[in-house]
Amino acid sequence: MATEYGHGYAYRSERPHRLPAGLRAPFEARGWRRFGYVLLSLPVAIVLFCWTVTMVSLGAGLLVTFLGIPVLAAALAGCRGFGALERARARALLGLRVADPEPLRPAKPGPVAWTGAVLKSGSSWRQALYTLLLFPWAVFSFSVVVTFYSVGWSLLTYPLWFWVFPVYAGQGGLQLYGDSHHSVYLDNPFEIGLAALVGLVLTLAGPWLVRALTSVDGLLVRGLLGPSPLSARVVELESDRGVVVDTAAADLRRIERALHDGAQARLAGLAMDLGLAKEKLRDDPRAAARLVEEAHGEVKTALQELRDLARGIHPAVLTDRGLDAALSAVASRCAVPVRVEVDLPARPAPAIEGIAYFTVSELLRNVGEHSGARTASVDVWRSEDRLLLQVSDDGRGGADPARGSGLAGLAARLDAVDGVLVVDSPPGGPTRVTAELPWRG
Repeated sequence: MATEYGHGYAYRSERPHRLPAGLRAPFEARGWRRFGYVLLSLPVAIVLFCWTVTMVSLGAGLLVTFLGIPVLAAALAGCRGFGALERARARALLGLRVADPEPLRPAKPGPVAWTGAVLKSGSSWRQALYTLLLFPWAVFSFSVVVTFYSVGWSLLTYPLWFWVFPVYAGQGGLQLYGDSHHSVYLDNPFEIGLAALVGLVLTLAGPWLVRALTSVDGLLVRGLLGPSPLSARVVELESDRGVVVDTAAADLRRIERALHDGAQARLAGLAMDLGLAKEKLRDDPRAAARLVEEAHGEVKTALQELRDLARGIHPAVLTDRGLDAALSAVASRCAVPVRVEVDLPARPAPAIEGIAYFTVSELLRNVGEHSGARTASVDVWRSEDRLLLQVSDDGRGGADPARGSGLAGLAARLDAVDGVLVVDSPPGGPTRVTAELPWRG
């Protein structure tokens, strides 16, 4: 693996807004999309609430006749369909992307098995709960938002339509208070301007209020309409297992290729040279001695290649003396002077230790081949239940895992064991790569 360090970064220049966020919020499309989401929530919530309450009540009442079971299954199936529509509505108006919940997995084909799968599915009941909780929240958010927006825009535009009152209502302006003794109207320029100023404040605050209310909607959608934490964890573990299998297969191919192209080819040539030397031993001892000498050199080269291959898999010094000695050995072979500091209270589990060694080895190889650095450093320490590795260099920078370099493969390898790789490498340097692994003693 080789990480591509270099320049060639492409920065997307964004034109700065002339107005601050607070002033342009009432005119942004996303704010009006959120407003539309709140307005639609009330009629949608009424339909969903009526469906769930009616069908679940009917199913519960019919349980004594066994007809209640399919009715309950139909109620939950309808809630799952409504959940799909709600996820689509949240995606279109709120920009909220929520994954579909775990699908139904009937034990065998047929309506009976399907009914049992619907009733036993936790996601079905969570989506039914969503239809019940959405109704009171939609009533509250609809009332607050409509009142807030109506008052705000009415007061903001009051200087444009206050003439309606003296012309058609027979009063000076909008009445704020009135009883049998006196009344208060907004009818002079100061009061009209003050009303417009209050309307401006309410209008500017409206989008932020809608944003706060729709964040609660987002929590409901994520928590009740998406996959459960357990199923999400299962999907993540399945993905990690695939990464581990692919990584192991790639390592086996690398080892096989190294053996086939290196030591195996040299040993085959060695066998041929020794065969020729055996044939020439009596007729031409000098030629036989020369062939034996060449074979001796090939043996040394093959042994060195086998040592390098074994060191890349799991070196003996790592097993015998731990990370400190193994990483010091790796640093001594790096083309750049490397300072190594390992501060661990104990040795981690062999699997974690091996991954840590491999990670630092790959990062130091990248430093030596691609960074153009003069010095580098390796720091290893433990923080609570995490093992942290940090490789720094003063090279040219520009390392980016998103460009499909070796860092991306290294990040996938760490992710398979709940690890994290963080790259801080601005163009011009320096580069700091931090790897985090779970601590297992």
